[in-house]
Amino acid sequence: MSSLDHIFHALSDPTRRALLARLVEGEATVAELLQPFEISQPSISRHLKVLEDAGLISTRISGNARPRRIEPAAFEAISDWLEHYRMIWSENYARLDDVLETMKTKEPKT
Repeated sequence: MSSLDHIFHALSDPTRRALLARLVEGEATVAELLQPFEISQPSISRHLKVLEDAGLISTRISGNARPRRIEPAAFEAISDWLEHYRMIWSENYARLDDVLETMKTKEPKT
């Protein structure tokens, strides 16, 4: 599975997206990340493992604490991928605009 496949798989789950949204605010431990959810600590840990395996987050060891944080490089990869397709779609729409404009000028006037 490619890196982007791992990333999109990780992003496919709403709980993992919520965890990322929380981590955008700053580092957090599992206990802090667990607070808004009605799921077990092992479940949160499994979600965090998927996010970490995808490269979206990393763990910092600080004594007994293991705060997680966002890894911006993975989001840059997503942004680059999306930008590539945005450019393709923009070019396609520009060509369509040209075709429609040509059709307007060739329409017979009644």
